[in-house]
Amino acid sequence: MIFSSLEFLLLFLPGTLIVNFLLPRKLRNYWLLLASLFFYAWGEPYFVLIMIASVCFNYLLALGIDRAARQRTRKLLLILDIVLNLGILLVFKYLNFLTSTLHELIPGTVSLFPATSIALPIGISFFTFQALSYVVDVYRHNAKAERNIGFVGLYISLFPQLIAGPIVRYTTIMDQIRERKITPSSFSDGMLRFMTGFNKKVLLANVLAQVADSAFKSNGGSVCLAWLGALCYALQIYFDFSGYSDMAIGLGRMLGFRFLENFDHPYISRTVTEFWRRWHISLGTWFRDYVYFPLGGSRVSSNFQLVRNLLVVWLLTGIWHGANWTFIIWGLLYGVVIIVEKLTGIPKKLPSWPVICRILYRIVTLLIVLLGWVLFRADNLARAGAYLQTMFGLSGAPLAADDFIFNVREYAVYWCAGILCSIPVLQWLKNRLHRIGGRTERIITEAAQLGQLALFVISITMLVMNAHNPFIYFNF
Repeated sequence: MIFSSLEFLLLFLPGTLIVNFLLPRKLRNYWLLLASLFFYAWGEPYFVLIMIASVCFNYLLALGIDRAARQRTRKLLLILDIVLNLGILLVFKYLNFLTSTLHELIPGTVSLFPATSIALPIGISFFTFQALSYVVDVYRHNAKAERNIGFVGLYISLFPQLIAGPIVRYTTIMDQIRERKITPSSFSDGMLRFMTGFNKKVLLANVLAQVADSAFKSNGGSVCLAWLGALCYALQIYFDFSGYSDMAIGLGRMLGFRFLENFDHPYISRTVTEFWRRWHISLGTWFRDYVYFPLGGSRVSSNFQLVRNLLVVWLLTGIWHGANWTFIIWGLLYGVVIIVEKLTGIPKKLPSWPVICRILYRIVTLLIVLLGWVLFRADNLARAGAYLQTMFGLSGAPLAADDFIFNVREYAVYWCAGILCSIPVLQWLKNRLHRIGGRTERIITEAAQLGQLALFVISITMLVMNAHNPFIYFNF
């Protein structure tokens, strides 16, 4: 089940909210656990068993770590938990890729290691990382092991952030699981946030996807269409994923939970390092706290160790996103660029540069991000290479053709709106209104809320017309 579906909007969400309000507080967690398992089982009737198994062994091993008297025992239990969690990811997400790659490199291994065709459980990377962070936090004494398995199950399976994040830490919501309040103000704020994310997904991401899909299917077609397709995909994936995060945060507020923000206008970043502080914040901080810092972070005695730490983090970031060489190269590309920025100190020196140099480096940053999205979107390295050749006029494709003119004429409003909405213009206007205050602020704020409601109605109308597609990050 996905948020941008009529089943979710008209049946699951109203039913879940109504029962949640009617039940006594002591029973609400168990109701949300059952609702979350049903939500996942709607599209994954068998894979829900994997999630239940994950809940059980992470619950038991966290208890064992918490109760163990010897440090050696605690460490062995932690290692076992890491092996089990990563083993699940290895089998269900990467085994197909590993066997096919092995067969390509060494054809004689086909008989020894038969090809596999294992279906990928939706959101497995997200709930596995949440479960793993819970046990690691218990090991580090950052959290007490939860005695109630239902609460652990709710933390791992909570439907608002189950399938595509944000990755929520147990330390963030452990108190909220036990005690949370839903006020009319928080519920209405949650509804507005949900509608905002829903509109991003349906009215921007889904429409921009049509341009991106058209361009990538034809390897760009013409030079101008290739650039337009890359731009539209950059906007599509931003509104797709940030829209989902908005909906997740909004649903959490409607249920009494407060999740941390996952995006902060990444396309206004001055450096690539800053981009990754603003994009998918929960994943970046997860790798920082559970991989980069344990390796030594930037507080190391040599540049070699710093480079090693960053390469490990970005290699794992690429692998986390998918079992394909495109993701691995994509992750390493960012690793190399961030290493260069780190060693040269560009992020710290940038404010003292002349204005023109800062503007040029911001353009370079956006170009690197845009080219990275081509790798991310392409089916394989060959198609990524062909697309990049078209972008830079090396494939013999014309500068522009009818397909480019058609897409500009039909979709210019959408990608212009996408560019405008990807920068903090609305946030700036909101801050200005807050300074004005009084009746003017109230009237404009209410008008903006009515505008979101009107767009929400239009979005639902588009759903009825079957104008929707799955979320991109469901694949990870």
